[in-house]
Amino acid sequence: MDINALPFDADEMLKGLNGWVAQESPTWDAGAVNGMLDLAARDLADMGFTIERIPGAMGLGDTLRATQPTHPRAGEKGVLIAGHMDTVHPVGTLADLPIRREGDRAYGPGIWDMKSGNYLCLEAIRQLKKAGIETPLPITVLFTPDEEIGTPAARSIIEAEASRARAVLVPEPGKSGGGVTSGRYAIARFNLKAIGIPSHSGARLKEGRSAIRELCRRIEQIEGMTTDDCTFSVGVIKGGQWVNCVSSSAFGEALSMAKEQADLDRGVEAMLALNEPGVFEVTRGVTRPVWTLDDGTRELLAMAEGFHKQVGMSFSHAPSGGGSDGNFTGAMGVPTIDGLGTEGEGGHTLHEHILVPTLASRGKVVAGLLATLT
Repeated sequence: MDINALPFDADEMLKGLNGWVAQESPTWDAGAVNGMLDLAARDLADMGFTIERIPGAMGLGDTLRATQPTHPRAGEKGVLIAGHMDTVHPVGTLADLPIRREGDRAYGPGIWDMKSGNYLCLEAIRQLKKAGIETPLPITVLFTPDEEIGTPAARSIIEAEASRARAVLVPEPGKSGGGVTSGRYAIARFNLKAIGIPSHSGARLKEGRSAIRELCRRIEQIEGMTTDDCTFSVGVIKGGQWVNCVSSSAFGEALSMAKEQADLDRGVEAMLALNEPGVFEVTRGVTRPVWTLDDGTRELLAMAEGFHKQVGMSFSHAPSGGGSDGNFTGAMGVPTIDGLGTEGEGGHTLHEHILVPTLASRGKVVAGLLATLT
C-alpha cells in the first residue's frame, strides 16, 4: 500500500497529544494513571473498539484492553499494540516542564516516553479506518500502568495477550535517524535494607551503628561491581527519621543490566551474596528477561524498513538497554518490534521532548505494518 496517501498531519496530531500530556500520570498515582486511560479509552471507543478495564493490583492503576470483536478474523491471532501510560514524572511536573513547542520540538512530561508513541498508533488506526482499509488481522491495544517500575502487576496480562498475537508492536521512543529496537537487555531490580543500632546521636553516639552509613558503604560496593558485561546502580535511597537519632534502618533500590542472560544471572548471584544477617539485606525484585533477535522479528524489521523508505526515513535497528515490555513478548518468541514511537530526547528529564514531524512519519510506518501483517 502507499502509506503516503494517508493524510497524517503532525501539527493536528500534536494538538490531540497535548491533551494526553496534560493528564499527568506517574506510576504511583493510580487515579492519575486511570485518568490517562480514560482519555485513551474514549479515543479507542470512537474508533469502534470494545473497551475493557482490568482493575489495578498492588495499589497501581488499571490496564486498558481494546479489541475488535466484529473483525472478520476475530478470535484468530492478531496484532498486539503494547504500550504503557505511566510516566516517571510526579504530578506537578508541568510547572517545571510545561507543554510547549519550540520549532520542531514539543516538550512535556512523558511526551516521549511514551505517550506520543501510543498516540501515533491510535492515529494510524484512525487513518486506516477513514481510508476504508480493513487490517488483515484483528488489532488488540493494551495500555498498562506500571512499566516504569518493571511491570510487576501487568506482566501476566501482557504475556497472556502476546500468546494470542501474530506480532507485537511496541511504540516506545524511537532512536534518532529512523532507528528502532530489535532486542532488549536483561534487567533485575533489588530491594536493599541496612540495619543499624539506634542510639542518641548527641549523648550516646558511640553506642549506635548507623544504618545510613552502612547503606552508603554498600552502595559503593554494589556500584563497584559494574563491568562491561553487567552493570549495577543504586537509584533510590531512604533512611532516618530524626537527626538526633542514629538511624536504625535505611533502604535502597538497585538495578542491574546485562546484554546476556547468563551475565545477569551471575549478577543476581553476586547481589544476593551481599546478604549479612542483622546488618544488610538484599531481596530480589522484578526481572526482565533478555530479548534477542530471531527470524520472526527479522521479518517485521524487513517490513518496517520498506515503509521507512516510503516515507523517506533512514532505517536502522539494534538491541537496547532500558527495558520495556518488549522484553517479555520478545523473550516468549513472539515476533516483536520495539522503538516504533517518535524520535526525541530527554526521557525521564525536565527537557523531555519529541521531534514533531516524526509523529506523522512514524505513524505512517505503523499504519503500513497494521495494513500488511497477515
